[in-house]
Amino acid sequence: MKEGVMKVVFLLAACMSILAVALICIFLFANGVPAIHKIGITEFLFGQTWKPSNNIYGIFPMIIGSIYVTAGAIIIGVPMGILCAIFLARFCPDKLYKIVKPAVSLLAGIPSIVYGFFGLVVIVPIMQDLTGTNGKGILTASILLGIMILPTVIGVSESAIRAVPNSYYEGSLALGATHERSVFFAVMPAAKQGILAGVILGVGRAIGETMAVIMVAGNNAVMPKSIFSGVRTLTANIVMEMGYATDLRSRTQGRGNYSMFFEKYEQVPKSVQEKILSEKAGK
Repeated sequence: MKEGVMKVVFLLAACMSILAVALICIFLFANGVPAIHKIGITEFLFGQTWKPSNNIYGIFPMIIGSIYVTAGAIIIGVPMGILCAIFLARFCPDKLYKIVKPAVSLLAGIPSIVYGFFGLVVIVPIMQDLTGTNGKGILTASILLGIMILPTVIGVSESAIRAVPNSYYEGSLALGATHERSVFFAVMPAAKQGILAGVILGVGRAIGETMAVIMVAGNNAVMPKSIFSGVRTLTANIVMEMGYATDLRSRTQGRGNYSMFFEKYEQVPKSVQEKILSEKAGK
């Protein structure tokens, strides 16, 4: 009797999860398809100009910006995360593991806005000195996102490596392989599915990240010309435009003024920005 009740409970929980995802998809399509149809799917997806105040809705620069930033985060964060997971699972001494593992877990609990502030006050000035630009762009956002996905990639990958039966490792040693060769050529292939799951979860966080990216990416809704160019991702665009969009066209005068001010302010040199802020603070 109890087993039957629990089966029903688990089934309902699973159905609720599926229903939640289905309702989100239905809501998005029901509200998005009419607007896309009115704009034109070609103009919407491949248009290179985003000016809602002029009824121009081209999101291609944001798509490219999201792809570039996410790809950069993968290049920076995934190899580092996998190697760190291998070290923790197979090479790390017990005393050091007790220090490193909690530190990695602590990274997962840091809010996105804190990461963004760190990027703004630490990474951006470094990039300014190295590149001679304003420091906000694809490379800066990629470095920050690469750091942010580390806890996810490390945690899931380490669990996958530890889940491999020890007989794989011992059998490789018995055949004369070294410790390193046994780990990389016997254990790692057996754990590749779990490691891939960790990478996918990390990529999901990189794609969906918003606040940290807004603070370091530059927020320019234009096609990037280099890895140092400022970009605006899709999620950042949603946040910046959401409070002002009531329909296909904005119903408030402030939306256009705000976006124009924000974009122009991002292009102002940092010294001028600091002067403006200090004058405002003095008043």
